[in-house]
Amino acid sequence: MGTAAVERKLAAIVAADVAGYSRLMGADEEGTHASFVAHLRELIEPKIREHRGRVVKTTGDGFLATFESVLGAVRCAVEVQRGMAERNASVPEPQRLVFRLGINAGDMMIDSGDIYGDGVNIAARLETMAEPGGICVSARVQEDASGRLDLGFEDLGERQLKNIVRPVRLYRVIFDRPEASAGAVATGTQLPNLSDRPTFAVLPLANMSGDPEQEYFADGISEDLITGIATWCRFPVIARNSSFVYKGRSIDIKQVGQELGARYVLEGSVRKAGNRVRITAQLIDALTGHHVWAERYDRELGDLFAIQDDITTSIAAAVEPEIMEVEEHRATTRRSLTGYDLVQRGNWHLYKFTPESIPEAQRLFTAAIEADPNYAPAYASMAYSKYISAQFGADFEATLQSAFEYARKAVALDEKDARAHMFFAQSSLWLRRHEEAIAAARQAIALNPSLAHAYSVLGYALDCVGEFEEALKTVAHSFRLRPHDRTVGRCIPAMAVAHYQLGAYAAAEETARRAVTLTPPYWLGHQMLAASRGQLGRKADAAQCVAEIRRREPEISRSAYSARLPFREAIYAQRIEEGLAKAGWSG
Repeated sequence: MGTAAVERKLAAIVAADVAGYSRLMGADEEGTHASFVAHLRELIEPKIREHRGRVVKTTGDGFLATFESVLGAVRCAVEVQRGMAERNASVPEPQRLVFRLGINAGDMMIDSGDIYGDGVNIAARLETMAEPGGICVSARVQEDASGRLDLGFEDLGERQLKNIVRPVRLYRVIFDRPEASAGAVATGTQLPNLSDRPTFAVLPLANMSGDPEQEYFADGISEDLITGIATWCRFPVIARNSSFVYKGRSIDIKQVGQELGARYVLEGSVRKAGNRVRITAQLIDALTGHHVWAERYDRELGDLFAIQDDITTSIAAAVEPEIMEVEEHRATTRRSLTGYDLVQRGNWHLYKFTPESIPEAQRLFTAAIEADPNYAPAYASMAYSKYISAQFGADFEATLQSAFEYARKAVALDEKDARAHMFFAQSSLWLRRHEEAIAAARQAIALNPSLAHAYSVLGYALDCVGEFEEALKTVAHSFRLRPHDRTVGRCIPAMAVAHYQLGAYAAAEETARRAVTLTPPYWLGHQMLAASRGQLGRKADAAQCVAEIRRREPEISRSAYSARLPFREAIYAQRIEEGLAKAGWSG
């Protein structure tokens, strides 16, 4: 490049790419390309011209454009994303082209029609940090646009971008929420600040099949994992283009973590042989290099996209609880506590599921709410802790009502928080608001299909309205998603209830025995174990179960204990009381 031919200019630079492009091309190469060209010609290029910009170049899955002003670039980006949302509304989700946009303002070099320099590189890196359908901008862009456009900006903190010497402060543009005030930074909105959350990176899965033609399959699963985890889990995920720069390279996980700003890294491989595929995955703590979790998935080949969905859901369901458990332990060692840390420390106590641990958990959740009154996960965790308190016998109705109010507040603060909807469903159910409970549980699952606990909550709700076959299927799916989750002991009784009400007393007894072993304090496992053994005529074993129940709750009557589960129809509680009577509980 000769210096005489180089022109320098200050400009706003927009970089864009299509999320999940490899998967889309693998599914329909010609259709995907045609759609990209149509979007470019009918929406993107006209919008760029309208805002006094020019397209520098297009790539197979994106474009690069420059603008005379920051405001023009931001306006154009927002209109493009809104326009794409409208164009995608009638397109089946697997076929949608969804763009990520990054905007930077700075110096660039122009040579032979192309542009170069740090200003361009930063824009490209910002694009990789944007969520699908979103826009990520630098601090300079935020400063120029703040207060001058009807938009909000969420501060994502400083990040060390690859091949950029100095850290860059990033902002997410908030343009899809009507309550975002003009120029408002996220600390003034009801959006969670993600800058102190553990960031997650999915490296491209290695194709071990020996067949280059299978690269699309490995890349498709990697991209689905990035999208799925970003959508369903509680922490930010590094965008595809940043992760995929490591494809085919021998890497050091600690270095990857530093370069991407990721605390956790998922890596693995795909191997296809004959009519079977094997996918291995391992989760690594990038700070220490220690393995947090590893699993192998073997599947028969059939519908490749169904397999991708299955594997993505299974891995997303497995890694989130593992990360959160590590984060909870890590939070107990920190001296300076943010709202996020306080919630994780509280969860560490909560998930001991003992009467002694709940008050400390609630103290920490209260502190988190005081530190950040708009932090939805703090209210959601408090709701769950109140529900557990009620199950341990603390002023049952009043405590459940408190759980309901905290969960309702969490949903109001963040309607996309699946856990908030799940805990709202849980408290609604025990207040006998059955239809609300079922609707909220299904909403939680729609928001996060890998949230295993939500399927259990739905299973309990289905039990309580008499849909026992459906409850068994729903809770069984929950177990498939999280076979080793520490909360599983509190969910198993939902299956015992369904088996019992269907007259399958042996299956109910076996399930209840497992529940009691895993979570001894939970009363429902003991209820189901005693009633099932009573129905099976195992009088001595049943009498021991009744004695244990009476030891735990000496004041409760048989009829009150039988009716504790919030069935809509009294007949189901009567069946339980019948089993308890056969177990030797006289009154």
